[in-house]
Amino acid sequence: MTHETPPVVTRKKLIEVALPLDAINKASAREKSIRHGHPSTLHLWWSRKPLAAARSVIFAQMVDDPSANPDLFPTERAQARERDRLFRIIEDLVQWENTTNDEVLQRARQEIWQSWRRACADNAEHPRAGDLFNRHVLPSFHDPFAGGGSLPLEAQRLGLEVLASDLNPVAVLINKAMIEIPPHFAGRPPVNSSVRGEQQLMKRSWRGAQGLAHDVRFYGRWMRDEAERRVGHLYPNVSVSAEMASDRPDLARYVGRDLTVIAWLWARTVKSPNPAFADIDVPLASTFILSNRKGKEVYVEPIVESAGYRFAVKTGAPPESARRGTKLGRGANFRCLLSGAPITADYIKNEGRAARMGATLTAIVAEGNRERVYIAPAKERDTLESPLDPQWRPTTLLPNDPRNFWTVQYGLNEFSHLFTSRQLKALTTLSDLAAQSRERIQQDAVAAGISDDGIPLREGGTGAKAYAEAVSTYLALGVGRQANRSATLNVWNTGGEKIEQVFARQAIPMVWSYGEGNPLGNSTGNFVGQLEYTAKALEGSSSAYERGFSVQLDARSRNELPSSILSFDPPYFDNISFADLSDFFYIWLRRSLQSVFPCLFSTLAVPKADELVATPYRHGSKRSAETFFLEGMSQALQRLAKRSDLGFPVTVYFAFKQSEVKRGIEAVRTGWEAFLDALIRAGFGISGTWPLRTERPTGVKKGTNVLASSIVLACRPRASISPSATRREFHDALRREFPQAIVDLQRSNIAPVDLAQASIGPGMAIFTRYRTVVNADGSSLSVRGALALINATLDEVLAEQEGDFDADSRWALTWFDEYGFSEAEYDRAETLSKAKNTSVEGLVRAGIIESRRGTVRILRPSELDADWDPATDARLTVWEMTQYLIRAIASGEKAAAAVADKLGSRAEAARDLAYRLYLISERKRRATDALQYNSLVQSWPEIARLARERPALRQESMLG
Repeated sequence: MTHETPPVVTRKKLIEVALPLDAINKASAREKSIRHGHPSTLHLWWSRKPLAAARSVIFAQMVDDPSANPDLFPTERAQARERDRLFRIIEDLVQWENTTNDEVLQRARQEIWQSWRRACADNAEHPRAGDLFNRHVLPSFHDPFAGGGSLPLEAQRLGLEVLASDLNPVAVLINKAMIEIPPHFAGRPPVNSSVRGEQQLMKRSWRGAQGLAHDVRFYGRWMRDEAERRVGHLYPNVSVSAEMASDRPDLARYVGRDLTVIAWLWARTVKSPNPAFADIDVPLASTFILSNRKGKEVYVEPIVESAGYRFAVKTGAPPESARRGTKLGRGANFRCLLSGAPITADYIKNEGRAARMGATLTAIVAEGNRERVYIAPAKERDTLESPLDPQWRPTTLLPNDPRNFWTVQYGLNEFSHLFTSRQLKALTTLSDLAAQSRERIQQDAVAAGISDDGIPLREGGTGAKAYAEAVSTYLALGVGRQANRSATLNVWNTGGEKIEQVFARQAIPMVWSYGEGNPLGNSTGNFVGQLEYTAKALEGSSSAYERGFSVQLDARSRNELPSSILSFDPPYFDNISFADLSDFFYIWLRRSLQSVFPCLFSTLAVPKADELVATPYRHGSKRSAETFFLEGMSQALQRLAKRSDLGFPVTVYFAFKQSEVKRGIEAVRTGWEAFLDALIRAGFGISGTWPLRTERPTGVKKGTNVLASSIVLACRPRASISPSATRREFHDALRREFPQAIVDLQRSNIAPVDLAQASIGPGMAIFTRYRTVVNADGSSLSVRGALALINATLDEVLAEQEGDFDADSRWALTWFDEYGFSEAEYDRAETLSKAKNTSVEGLVRAGIIESRRGTVRILRPSELDADWDPATDARLTVWEMTQYLIRAIASGEKAAAAVADKLGSRAEAARDLAYRLYLISERKRRATDALQYNSLVQSWPEIARLARERPALRQESMLG
């Protein structure tokens, strides 16, 4: 007789029912502006998830929804009260100030523990109870695509033992620095000599990783001082002469003084294409502006002379020519400074490939009395970038990927080409010092009383050798941060008067005018300042909590890892070339840390062949890249499905924009389609979907939307007995359930730019409840077919919402769809007005349109009546309300709140119309209009808050 294994008893989790989205999204948005002490500042990684979002998702993934415990909460009212209590815990949990608040964190851990105990009791007799439901410890957590480490870090903070794995060695190192190394040395005092000489510091209590961070600062300053001794002569001060100040009164106070240079500002050069000046290198300057701070404007004035040209620095309002530099229009098109002849992109590419592209110094920025001092270069302007022997050059080639790497076509095709010789010399020196520091740190650790057991960090050591390797790991990460501020790709920020990082975007750009900072100074882009970010991030780590492990692992590989709680943020199809981009840092980290982590840095560059990204250049075509991604992601998800802890849903973040990319006649599948296909192939169904504001909102660019949200999917293995359905039955289910799902998304204030993306979640939740959906011809409905039905149903739902608007607004909406704000024939307006049960004359009286000379057009927000008052408007329309809000928000959220206050409860209808207007504008590629409507919705929580406060403020004013 055979006995079937009983199924694991599961309880519905909070994430499958409800989340306090407003609180999570507000905290996530706020977190993007927090720099000092934030773990993301340990070292750069792309597309990190906010800690608030990660923490709340993991908590809600593990905690029972009250409806799963009817014995404790038998009524809907009792369940709602309990859900509100859990929401309050999340609302405290997501606050940045509470990331190290033990009382708040302990309340969250206690809730997780109670749900875990119930899971243990439910499955006490299960054959796999020893594996899945250990009664004594919480389950382990695993993120198989760990990347920047937000998810593992927050799981560790919530009391779970954590495994972070990734194929990328830079990601593995970042996770080691965040979750693995700090707990090894938690609570230890620093070992450096300055502490041993200070009794007060010796007696101090060192919590968490504070001691480790103190040593990182100390030995980082030692590195800086030693680098100054070795290469300081390459960073000379600049003297201000009386001649310099003769036409620059602002320099008079500095005559005779040596000033520390903050930055050298360069413009790339090529030989003039004009035969008369063929021997002269002319600048490719994207701008000549140095500072555009109001009242303190500074710019470069190029002066053409018989021998060529020179640069002068001027103060005051700059002419338009200074703003343009030598650029001609868009792209890599310039003009010859001497002759005015055009310099085309093709000419520049040929010059670059022939190694004839150079650079000329346009200005020097020095440190004055609490101000930047801008100085023109001397006549020997090119000598500062004199030939140097940096002893070592990173000769790793850049990929020939024109989508993300824009320097290759200009001849800058290996990493050494992205740095000046002086930058290479400085970075090589610093990376060598990070390695050389280990001997000194180990000696100091022994002197401080730490055992010299010789066990290295990679083998779990905690003695003097391991500690020295740990500190040097953070020093090497500091060098990585320095590289991000020490390349010929750093733009000089004319507003902030500082050096910008290389990776302002997820690509390696081509920069024509760049700033070369002084890493040994005390101002923008200096090494000690970069290392301070690393030290503060270390102090804010979860070092006092559970153990963490970071390993290099392909998510598709077979392994014997135990069942785990799974939450991960997988690669987004072809959005980010992680492996290619991270070579920029790998070349420096490998130089410093190869002996510490020999397996991690065994290759000359980051492994790329197995990276789960649909990169066309790597696979020969878009189709091959898509196939690689789909098959690889399916395999990875199937492996993970077998290892997921069956008592808990798996949570997956996804932020790929839904779009259709044409390749000839045949359509290449979107990232969403490929990923969802892989998810379904792995046997997962979707049990919950949530739009979380995890990306930095950047609005709308050239008619294409940029996501501000990730969709978090809660997934469980699909039951083997799940039913089949026909296409019609699936479509009917969408029509029944989708309207409320869309209303819920809108009420959660999902940005219009993300609405179509977010609606995929609830739509696919319906699709994946069926084992298969069958078309009329007997074939199975594909993921692509399901997405098409979901999108069509979304259009139907939004069209039905129009029925709630007044007749005038419905007319305006249809007209806007067809003509935007452009003019069209009166007869067409009249015909449409009859269909919408209104009239052209009535629309004029309503203040929506202008009708003259046989044409009609909708008034733009800027043309509306400045004295409009909804209380006295005899024909108030939703259209007017929305447009007046758009007009007001151009002056800020307070101005929009004043309008919303006058509208009262009617303002919500205006927001609903903004969703529809955004989708129309985006579909019609009206980028400016789309941006306005998207901004209104995104700002709505703050507008509503300010509007609620206005009556109280008015009353206080009256009483005052």
